[in-house]
Amino acid sequence: MTSAMMMDRAAMSGMGNMPMSTPAMPMAPNMVMVPRCTMKVEKCAGGMKITCSCDDPAACTMMQNLCGMMAGGMCSMCCTMNGMMVCCCNMTMGMCKCEMTATGCCVTCTSGDKMCGDMIQACCDCITGCMKAGCTCCMMMGGTPVCCCMC
Repeated sequence: MTSAMMMDRAAMSGMGNMPMSTPAMPMAPNMVMVPRCTMKVEKCAGGMKITCSCDDPAACTMMQNLCGMMAGGMCSMCCTMNGMMVCCCNMTMGMCKCEMTATGCCVTCTSGDKMCGDMIQACCDCITGCMKAGCTCCMMMGGTPVCCCMC
């Protein structure tokens, strides 16, 4: 079954105070194929550094194109296990810069404010712990997934 629609019984039979009308077709979901990569998360001065790399040249190019298009948007990291979200860290407290590498991209999220830098590094610790425990980690820019790692 590709789609399901609910209709009011009175509207279908023409009874009731509502005129008969055709329901609008549901919109197609907005989906993107996210390249699978190797992800490394590490602390740096004032924040954290996320390095995504792909062995497959096509996946690498796709990831670099997604990063290039979405650069400047909010960077966030989401860790899931068995389809359930374990943690989501939004890097709203810092400035994120995206640089292309030979095999992918490197995103550095830092802040000049000590407390904000500490929060970013705490997110780094959380993400590292989730990845070590076997979570799938996805990096998003502007809410769009750009890189996914199955650890």
